[in-house]
Amino acid sequence: MTITVITQRDGSLRQQATVREFSALAVDAPREVGGDESAPDPHDYFDLSLGACKAMTALMYARRKHLPVEAITATVERDASDEARGHYRLTVTLTFEGIDDPETLNRLLEIADRCPIQRLMTVSDVDITTRQA
Repeated sequence: MTITVITQRDGSLRQQATVREFSALAVDAPREVGGDESAPDPHDYFDLSLGACKAMTALMYARRKHLPVEAITATVERDASDEARGHYRLTVTLTFEGIDDPETLNRLLEIADRCPIQRLMTVSDVDITTRQA
């Protein structure tokens, strides 16, 4: 799969991203580094991928097990205060509508912790190559 990111030609840091057929994805930078904050920044997309993956993973499990989950809300809180020293902390709070049983809720949390993005972020070696076209 290929993702294309193109700089807008208006002097801003804003980028337009295309992922498969989705071309309306915008990325901008925070004001403190010269951006306009007109769209989520790269950290936002990193963080939201974890929240979305956890919610989807738990929902797929709930559906397979015929659990009465009506909706899942994932709230991701970021602590980037030590990012420069190699520590980036994310806290994901999941709310499951339709489930009250503590044992089932704990199982859903366990399953959410197995989402592919969490594994990618925490246990995978990612090799990145940057090259000129």
